Amino acid sequence: MLGDGNLKEELATQPLAARFRPRTLKEFVGQRHLLAEGKLLYRAIKAGRLGSAIFYGPPGTGKTALAEIAARTSGSPFVRLNAALTTVKELREVAARAQREGRPVVLCLDEIHHLNKLQQDALLPFVEDGIITLIGTTTENPYFEIVGALRSRAKIFRFEPLTAEDLRIILTRALADPERGLGMYAVRLLPEALDHLANAAAGDARAALGALEVAVLTTPPGPDGVITIDLPAAAECIRQRALQYDKAGDTHYDVASAFIKSIRGSDPDAALHYLARMVAAGEDVKFIARRLVISAAEDVGLADPRALLVAQAAADAVQFVGLPEARIILAEAVIYLSLAPKSNAAYRAVEQALADVAQKETGPVPPHLRDASYRGAKSFGHGAGYKYPHDYPGGFVAQDYLPAGLRGTIYYEPTDRGAEAVLRERLEKLRRLREGKKG
Repeated sequence: MLGDGNLKEELATQPLAARFRPRTLKEFVGQRHLLAEGKLLYRAIKAGRLGSAIFYGPPGTGKTALAEIAARTSGSPFVRLNAALTTVKELREVAARAQREGRPVVLCLDEIHHLNKLQQDALLPFVEDGIITLIGTTTENPYFEIVGALRSRAKIFRFEPLTAEDLRIILTRALADPERGLGMYAVRLLPEALDHLANAAAGDARAALGALEVAVLTTPPGPDGVITIDLPAAAECIRQRALQYDKAGDTHYDVASAFIKSIRGSDPDAALHYLARMVAAGEDVKFIARRLVISAAEDVGLADPRALLVAQAAADAVQFVGLPEARIILAEAVIYLSLAPKSNAAYRAVEQALADVAQKETGPVPPHLRDASYRGAKSFGHGAGYKYPHDYPGGFVAQDYLPAGLRGTIYYEPTDRGAEAVLRERLEKLRRLREGKKG
């Protein structure tokens, strides 16, 4: 155990975000949906009975700090490892220690999504047998990254970005704490600077504390010996609002999902917001353009056939023009698709047709529709009785086209919205003619 002098020396070399981690539930700020009194996680940690758990959420939201608090309150020895650097040998050594001491070891495993399948499989039996109590932290969706067998042995808790008010509390406490914070400095943090740091950090306490530390350490004191952090100084230390976006991770899919659902819901303002988040985060414009083409076909459909043309034109144009101007092209397509009448009738029609092909005995192609272009085809009866529609008034003649097993099946049921209303009227007329001629 380190003496007081060594502990102070160690704290002095750590960045503010590391040394100012909360040590108790009382010091912990945020995640009230998990840690309000009476909530399961709060009660389990306070009682020292959490068991194996996975803390999942954005960076800087307290996952590792809470894992350490839970480990300490458990009363069991604990080991902290980083999954990106650990080995199967180290995991087995932790288990061996627990077996030697005759009691479980709490293993705090940062970035648990970095464990490969072999490492997860090696860890599993120790967690199953209770030799290791696992508390893993991850920024990635555990349902994608953690094998089912290991995941099922742990309770999963989702952490959310901290609120601006949470960050104001943390920053204010850090300024006042002389032991682990910046209380040894005479600092005046102006309200507008505090608000800027809290908002620009986008829910990430690590980013907020890092910016505050830079501001304090790089701003010279005034004549009165006080370091004054004003809005320009704060803005210099956290120039761009942090974006919770990982092009290969969970947030990528969440934002893309919200983008498409906003277009589907005919809300151009929300759709433009999610477009802006993707563009600002450096998302591949081809990925965005592909989503627009899919949305035009799936959600707008034949209610406005021009939507697909607009989306495809945008997809071609962004590759020709590139960023930053491509954002304007994407915005035009987003607005057009958002405001276009909506129909998923074509999507539902093809899905039902595919389901019938997969699940039903549909029967062979009717003989009169089979290929009759090669020598000998007529001897098989191919094409016999086929009626060429162009030889009939209006270019239409009633005859069976579906296989015998599907006759009478209706897949396409157009809506009465936009251009599809005209298609619906024509289709109803054709169906009446078909039934009338057959009758």
